[in-house]
Amino acid sequence: MAEYLLSVWHDDDYVVDFSGEDAQRLAAQVDAFNAELQASGSWVFAGGLHPASSATVVRAAEGEVSMTDGPFAESKEQMGGFWVIDVADLDAALDWGRRGAAACEGPVEVRPFQG
Repeated sequence: MAEYLLSVWHDDDYVVDFSGEDAQRLAAQVDAFNAELQASGSWVFAGGLHPASSATVVRAAEGEVSMTDGPFAESKEQMGGFWVIDVADLDAALDWGRRGAAACEGPVEVRPFQG
């Protein structure tokens, strides 16, 4: 078995607001995906993230630590959530990534963990 990160990507200006009809539809799709993933025994951990603007970057250099507000990456896309899965191989991880992308109606990056 191997662990993979399935990361969900959004435009940097996404808003976490589950009161709208579209957001409720997406939440239901993701809940169904989560249930299927858990039932399969592949689920390790998952979580949704607040927008990157809520991040704090902590840097260490020359024995000093500094903190700055905002995301580390200067990008139009930001990670909005993730799953950690434990599956037999890359093909299985890609199949879960495909299903996750369909549930989220957006891109999901599939990346293996090191050793």
